[in-house]
Amino acid sequence: MRLATFNVENMFERPSIMNLSSWEKGKPVLEDFSRLNDLIQKPIYSQTDKQEMLDIMKRKRNAGLLELSQESKYMWLRVIRGKFIKRPKNAPKEIVANGRNDWIGWFELKTEDIKEVAIENTGRVIREVDADVFCVVEVDDRIALKRFNDSVIPKIKGKKYNHVMLIDGNDDRGIDLGIMTREWFEIESIVSHVDDPDEKDEDERIFSRDCPEYTIKTPAGNRLLVLINHFKSKGYGNPKVSNSKRMRQAERVKQIYSDRLKQGFEFIAIVGDLNDTPGSPPMQPLLGNELGLTDIMTHVKFVGDGRVGTYGDGYANNKIDYILMSPKLANKIIAGGIERRGVWGGKKGKLFPHFDEIKSAKDAASDHAALWVDLDL
Repeated sequence: MRLATFNVENMFERPSIMNLSSWEKGKPVLEDFSRLNDLIQKPIYSQTDKQEMLDIMKRKRNAGLLELSQESKYMWLRVIRGKFIKRPKNAPKEIVANGRNDWIGWFELKTEDIKEVAIENTGRVIREVDADVFCVVEVDDRIALKRFNDSVIPKIKGKKYNHVMLIDGNDDRGIDLGIMTREWFEIESIVSHVDDPDEKDEDERIFSRDCPEYTIKTPAGNRLLVLINHFKSKGYGNPKVSNSKRMRQAERVKQIYSDRLKQGFEFIAIVGDLNDTPGSPPMQPLLGNELGLTDIMTHVKFVGDGRVGTYGDGYANNKIDYILMSPKLANKIIAGGIERRGVWGGKKGKLFPHFDEIKSAKDAASDHAALWVDLDL
């Protein structure tokens, strides 16, 4: 059987601020968005909180949030019930809500459609990998994943999947974790960790998205347990805070993994976009010597393309996607590889070859390569 993981970076719609030519260009708005939604969740708004919200909304990049339209180029302010902000004509704007219970609403990122050719290139990656169990990261929602399976994959002459599943996670940008399996690879059970608390703050959730567990029954009668993850991004926010969050996420995955071993699971894979490099401190709970997990990219049977990174240019500092396997699962490895042709490889494929259908970075399936492993299971 073949197991794969691929960060598809959304299938049909993506927040427009996340679709710019570089992550750095969108980083300030994403930080503003995250901070505003953190502030509005407080049960009581201090004057300092109110002033910070106003200051963020006044910034040029957020122009429009203070107006009656309540929208900027990249963000909406949705007010459903109650009063959040007062906008007198001849006086300064002010936050009139005194806490979360005074109003119902939120800040929301605007989305835009992904180019059809990029959607089809995502399908080409999935077609070329042709995994029996395909884990996908940053999927819009289950309906989008099902629509992709039903319409896009057949259009590019790929083979549809028989089982498509996704559990909505904690990220309000519509970047969830899903799985697709072939007919003879039944999803026997699903466990979600979307509500697991963060030990540092029990009012917060430990996983930025989720850590769903899928138990897959193979035609040979074995059971494969797959834990899909998408750890806290390094892209924006305070690096020290982000690193600490990823460390706690890794510790929680380690705990789940250890619990499942004690319960008798032997064949366990931890897969997805962990948003950090192998040697980083946040990755050590999983990649240290204690668990004995095998990263497919370090296995002797892995056939790469000369680049060790999985994101962007493929350099070592961009190795952030993983298939990690328990010792008994690693003993079942037949082969492993990477599918990078869905990534923009530069003009005329200067960095590396990409699909002929990719004429510019906007046509790319994703900035992430897909990883796969063949298992005698």
